Amino acid sequence: MATTISAPWRAWVQRRLLLGWEPRPELLGILLVYFVQGVIGLARLAVSFFLKDELGLSPATVAALTGIAALPWMVKPLFGFIADGLPLGGYRRRSYLMLSGVLGACAWGLLATWVHQPWQAVAVITLASLATAMGDVIADSLVVERVRGASQSHTGSLQSLCWGTSAVGGLVTAYFSGSLLEHLGTRAVFGITAVFPLLVSLGAFAVQETPVTERQGLGKEMVNQVRQVWAAMNQRAILLPTAFLFLWQATPTSDTAFFFFVTNELQFPPEFLGRVRLVTSVAALVGVWLFQRYLRNVPIRRMLFWTTVLSSGLGLTSLLLVTHTNRLLGIPDRWFSLGDSAILTVMGELAFMPVLVLAARLCPPGIEATLFALLMSVLNLAGGVAHELGALLTHLLGITETQFDRLWLLMTITNLSTLLPLPLLHWLPDHTASSETHPSLPPAVIPDTVVLGELAPGLHFEAVEVES
Repeated sequence: MATTISAPWRAWVQRRLLLGWEPRPELLGILLVYFVQGVIGLARLAVSFFLKDELGLSPATVAALTGIAALPWMVKPLFGFIADGLPLGGYRRRSYLMLSGVLGACAWGLLATWVHQPWQAVAVITLASLATAMGDVIADSLVVERVRGASQSHTGSLQSLCWGTSAVGGLVTAYFSGSLLEHLGTRAVFGITAVFPLLVSLGAFAVQETPVTERQGLGKEMVNQVRQVWAAMNQRAILLPTAFLFLWQATPTSDTAFFFFVTNELQFPPEFLGRVRLVTSVAALVGVWLFQRYLRNVPIRRMLFWTTVLSSGLGLTSLLLVTHTNRLLGIPDRWFSLGDSAILTVMGELAFMPVLVLAARLCPPGIEATLFALLMSVLNLAGGVAHELGALLTHLLGITETQFDRLWLLMTITNLSTLLPLPLLHWLPDHTASSETHPSLPPAVIPDTVVLGELAPGLHFEAVEVES
């Protein structure tokens, strides 16, 4: 009887929750990594308030330090090289997942107990970023390896499953990121967050991996990988889309200055900002569902054109909040902020999903972890450039923790600048996310895989996370 009852339940979980993937322990362990990436968002508000209030840093300084702390996400190929070429304890994947969990727990623990100076904060936040980036690279490579040989329709659903799992993790902790901060303080939130990376270490035990007994020397393997990556990146079919995506993400951002505005000028408390994160987490899931259900067959060029144009236009609606025009229209600040954040998040997800699919399709067999990490690191490098450009503009416009007279100009510049790369859209292949082949890509560089590639939390894609 137990078997009879459990079989339909297992089938329902596989069909409805896992999008057709069998609920094996290994898959659940991999999804746990993405889930923890979302859950760690519990500390994002705490980090922002810690840098702003406890360390007393200015908007331009916080923006600049955010770019520095994201450096590990810009060198993700290094983790790919190490994981592919240097087994740790005989394992290429399992051991590095365990290590990333331990490093993450240590980093958040240090933030809870040790950090009192800006340089200490940057060092420890960078360590936390390194731990998450390492786990992300390993999870990406595991997914690519496991889906090879599956049908395109089956693998296409895995990207949505992984991204959706991360969004669910963010949803679980979204509201508590503000309420816990308001009632317990930043240090307590950091201490709670330190527990979650250990789940990644536990999930590593579910990874099925044969120990490496014989291998080439590390130097030879790395040289071979570099040659393969160099050969792939020299192909126009890979180089031009990569260049476009970099320019698309490298436009300046105003998110740090806007955070100072809503907390110092509008006096939004942490608890309300937690509500905003809850709304944007739900909106992120809506965006994933809309893409998976209705928009997978829209050509990537058309998808990015319209989502970029609409996001830029809708982003300008925040000027109503900055100039307090919303009050003249009878719309309270908080209600306006919630609605605006939700709409921008949906648009951001719709724009970013085909980018993940495109990046996965560009990865040739044999160097998945390395090349996919390289493509994602290009986006993260662009995000770092965006933060540094935003910090420079914030400084030049004289925007401080109390002076926001020119914030409207900063936000106008940053929103309109996102339109600048659009004339180069022809650099992208004009296929759909669910297409089987693409004529402009040679067969050697078309993998039969579609996987999640995570951007560094808190980088430029403002619509994905309003306060990052």
